[in-house]
Amino acid sequence: MILSQEQAILNGEIEFERLVRWVQQAGEQGRRIDLVEEQLFRSLLGLGKTLLQAYLAAQGTGDVGETFDRDGRTLHRLGALHGRRYVSVFGELEVRRHVYGTREGQKLEVVPLDARVGLPEGDYSNLLRQWDQAQCVRNSYEESRCTVEQILGLRQSVRALEHMNRDMAAGVEASREQQPAPPAKEEGPILVLTADGKGVPMRRGEGEAAPEGRRKAGEKANKKRMAVVGACYTIEPFVRTARDVVDEVMREQAKARRPQPIHKRARAELTREVEGEGGVGEVNGKDVVFGWFREQCRRRNGDSSKVVVCLMDGERRLWKAAGRCFGGLVAAVVCVLDVFHMLERLWAAAHCFFPENSPEARAFVAERLGRILEGEAGRVIGGLRQMGTKRGLRGAKLEQLNKALNYLTNNLPHMRYDQYLAAGYPIGSGVAEGACRHLVKDRMELTGMRWTTDGAQAMLDVRSMYLGDDWEDFNQFRIEQEMKRLYPYRDVVEQSYSNAA
Repeated sequence: MILSQEQAILNGEIEFERLVRWVQQAGEQGRRIDLVEEQLFRSLLGLGKTLLQAYLAAQGTGDVGETFDRDGRTLHRLGALHGRRYVSVFGELEVRRHVYGTREGQKLEVVPLDARVGLPEGDYSNLLRQWDQAQCVRNSYEESRCTVEQILGLRQSVRALEHMNRDMAAGVEASREQQPAPPAKEEGPILVLTADGKGVPMRRGEGEAAPEGRRKAGEKANKKRMAVVGACYTIEPFVRTARDVVDEVMREQAKARRPQPIHKRARAELTREVEGEGGVGEVNGKDVVFGWFREQCRRRNGDSSKVVVCLMDGERRLWKAAGRCFGGLVAAVVCVLDVFHMLERLWAAAHCFFPENSPEARAFVAERLGRILEGEAGRVIGGLRQMGTKRGLRGAKLEQLNKALNYLTNNLPHMRYDQYLAAGYPIGSGVAEGACRHLVKDRMELTGMRWTTDGAQAMLDVRSMYLGDDWEDFNQFRIEQEMKRLYPYRDVVEQSYSNAA
């Protein structure tokens, strides 16, 4: 049954008056406030549903005449009203309206009411989808489903929430592309690009058997696929001495006056297969992230007024991707090895000569860390090699020392810490590691989580929007794009409504 606007409004007034009387009775009876609060909230949801029905009733059925001209074609109003499901935050409604096409059973080419009020493509309202996914990016789909049901009384399936997440993710890249650069007056003089990798636990492939028996040391129950996490931000210079850094690192204390990242943006990309016009191809996660870095440089440093610092650990594949990204501009980019990954190798070398957690090992690391920060990395590496020879290291200890020294040698061009500190450049990749934790680990590695590649990438995309303070803007952009795609004829519909009025 289709209610008139007057009847729907009258129903709302009756419900509201009944609710006011109930609150008065509750006050007279001295009911416990939390019970009153709960009943009041449920009743307001019902009132909201009634008033939303009144709003729809005011729009009519979308009857704009027997025919509708679109793109030089004449479409006909099909005889019967067509219904569709609309799930709002207040509850489920049925929307019945006139549609236009060639004949029944064929594609509905124009639906004036849907275009006028901006109904989404699926059953769920855009507001509900936004609230749903704000839960899903933080908690499991099942927990999110239960939370929304507890609050709004709506029953949704996990599958519906998963599809909703993928649909929303489809608009992320376009939203990133139109995202304006931060205001220049708010930016710092150093543009930092930092990347790292974080594994995502994946589901076993079809037909892939679960491992049998006891797992060996280091063997995982499920395979992981590496997500490349990239972050971009600007920052003010922070000039320090080698002694400042040694004191800070060895005492595990953070400098209170350290400048904070400005307008930090982050994303995570899996290497995955995608379908295109030429068939199925592969998207390389590293290339996507570094291509995004290149675009961020163009937007945020188009006049080349900023110093660009690329700060990463010693992963060779990341540095190779950086070389492909910057190409001939690589000389203009300051490439920095994360000091904490360098420090790990110093500790590994120290434990070849001294017991772990010993004062001797600590003094060994502190002394060599200070020298490396003062620009003596090459001499420190050479001295450690001689020390290993003189002490006659053999077997596992020698292998451990060589592994640490090879790491340092391979990254020697990125260890000019004396220059970096004097210029005030950052030397620690805490932002990238923090992004790995907040963007990837905290959601993708919840208890029992196992992902498909497409499902994981969709979640990473939507979560990056949520964590980046772009959530409201992203949703508005996504909705506007959907409306343009679904209803390119909306202006004609509006004109028809105006003429009818």
